[in-house]
Amino acid sequence: MVDGLVFPNKQNMKPLIQRILVVLLFSLFQLSILSGADLLVRTATSADLAKVGKTVERLSPIDGGGKFFMDKTEGFVIDLPPSILPAGASMVDIKAGGDSVRLNSLSPYYIANLPIGEPDIKMQLLDAQGNPLKFQSGASSTIGLKTISRTPLFKNDAVAFGILMILLALVFWTERLPSFKGFYRYVPALLLCYFLPSIFNSLGIISGAYSNLYFVSSRYLLPASLILLTISIDFKGIINLGPKSVIMFLAATLGIVLGGPVALLVTSYIAPDIVSASPDDLWRGLSTIAGSWIGGGANQTAMKEIFDVDDNLFASMIVVDVVVANIWMGFLLYGASISKRVDKWLKADSSAIDDLRKRVEDYQASVAKIPMTTDLFIMLGVAFGGVALAHWGADVIGPWMRSHYETLQAYGLDSLASGFFWLIVIATTLGLLMSFSKARKLEGVGASKWGSVFIYILVATIGMKMDLGEVYKNLGLFAIGIIWMLIHVSVLLLTAKLIRAPFFFVAVGSQANVGGAASAPVVASAFSPALAPVGALMAVLGYALGTYGALICAFLMRSAVGA
Repeated sequence: MVDGLVFPNKQNMKPLIQRILVVLLFSLFQLSILSGADLLVRTATSADLAKVGKTVERLSPIDGGGKFFMDKTEGFVIDLPPSILPAGASMVDIKAGGDSVRLNSLSPYYIANLPIGEPDIKMQLLDAQGNPLKFQSGASSTIGLKTISRTPLFKNDAVAFGILMILLALVFWTERLPSFKGFYRYVPALLLCYFLPSIFNSLGIISGAYSNLYFVSSRYLLPASLILLTISIDFKGIINLGPKSVIMFLAATLGIVLGGPVALLVTSYIAPDIVSASPDDLWRGLSTIAGSWIGGGANQTAMKEIFDVDDNLFASMIVVDVVVANIWMGFLLYGASISKRVDKWLKADSSAIDDLRKRVEDYQASVAKIPMTTDLFIMLGVAFGGVALAHWGADVIGPWMRSHYETLQAYGLDSLASGFFWLIVIATTLGLLMSFSKARKLEGVGASKWGSVFIYILVATIGMKMDLGEVYKNLGLFAIGIIWMLIHVSVLLLTAKLIRAPFFFVAVGSQANVGGAASAPVVASAFSPALAPVGALMAVLGYALGTYGALICAFLMRSAVGA
C-alpha cells in the first residue's frame, strides 16, 4: 500500500481483469450491424412514400442533405421538383457510394443501403438522347449526406462538451490526489484525456461523427493555442535542437513509404484472402492512407482522385486511417511519460530539449504575475484576434490556390489548396512574429497555460472520434494497417538508435507525419508546453512532402501486389 493505494495481487487481480474485459467487450459490441448489400435505387413506391417522416427521409436538390442516423433511417426519397428541371429532361443518372444507376423517369426515387460516412448523392440530368443537362434555379446536382451508424444517447453538443469537460476535470483532479500517484505513474493524464472520450463514443453515449466539437476545437482552439504557445518561443533553443529533428521526421516518412508495400507482402503471404477487395483496388485504396499519414486530408483526397478510389473502399480506408493512427497516438502519449527511460535505452542526449524547456520555464517565472481581468481579455484578444486574421488569410489564399489546383497537382503541391493548411501556417507565423514584440510578456499572465487548456480540449474531441468497435468491421484492413504502423515504428526506432536521437524527436516526427497539424502539437506538449511549436512546424513540413511520399508509396504497393 502506498498513500492509501492498494496494488493488485493475485487475489484481487482476477475480478479486476473480469471487470475490464466486461467494459471492453461491451464497448466493442455496442454497434449497429449494417447491411453490406449493394446500393438500392428505384422509383419510389407508395409504400416508400408512406414511410416518409418515420423511417424514410425526404430530400431534394433544393434543400440539400444533412446528418442521419442509419439505425433509424431505412432510406431516402429524393424529389426532383419541376421548377429545377430544364426543358427536355427525361432521365437521371444517380451515383452514390461508388455505384451508378440510371432511371428512365424523373419521378421521386428511393435510395437505400448507403455506406457509413459521407456518401454524397450525385445526379446528372439527361435528355432522351442521353445528352447531359443542368439543374435550373441554382439547384445543386449533389446532395451532401453524413450517415452515422447509430444514434447516441446525447446528441446536443452542449451536453457532449459538458461531459468532456467533466472527464478532463476528473483526470486532473485525481492526478493531484495522493491515492492516485501510483496509477498516474504508469498512465499519463494526457492519455486518459484522449482514451476516456473514446470509450464514451464507443458505448454510444456521445458521437464524434455527429458532433461539431472537433471542428470547433481544430479550427478555433488549435490556432489560438499555437499563438499562445508560440508567443514566448525561444528561437535560440529551437536552433540548438540541431538536425536530428529533421532526420527523424524524414525517417518517419520513409517508414510509411516502405511500410505500405511491406505490409501488403506480409499479409498476402500469410493470409492472402484477408481482404475481399481485389489487389488493384487494394493498393489504390491504401494510397489514400499513405497520403493522410505522410501529409494530411488534402493529400489523402489527392490520392483518391489520382488513383480513382471507389467511394465505398475509401470510406473503409478512412476508418482504418483514423483508428490505427489514434491507437498509435495513445502509445506516443504514454511514451512521453517515460521518455527518460526510452532516452536511456536509445543512449540519446536530450540536453538541448531540456535546455529549451528550462529556458522557457525560467522566462515564465521571470514575468509571472497575478493576472487581472484586463490582462486576461488582452491575452484572449491577441489569441482570437490572431485566429480571426488566420481565418481571413486562409479564406483569401485557399480559394485562390484552388483556382490553380491543376497546376499545384502537377507539382505535387495539393496541400497548398487546403484552407486548414493556411490556417495553421498563418497562426503559427503570427505567434512567431509576436514573440519579438511586447506581446511576449503575455506569458506572465498565463498564455501557455491557456494554450495548454485549449490543447487538452482538442485532445478530448479527437478521442471522441475514435470508435473501438470499428476494428471488428474491417479486420483485414486493420491487419494491414497495424503491420504498416509497426514497420513505421521500427524504422523510427532503428534510426533513433543509430543517431542517438531523443524520444521526443521520435514521437513528434512520427505524429507530424501520421497525425498532422491537429495532433503533432498535442504530442509535443505532452513533453512540455514549451515544445508545442516544434510539433506545429514539423507538421507543416509533412503537408509539403505528403503527395510526393504517397505517390512513391502507391507505386511500390502496386508493384507489391503485381497489379
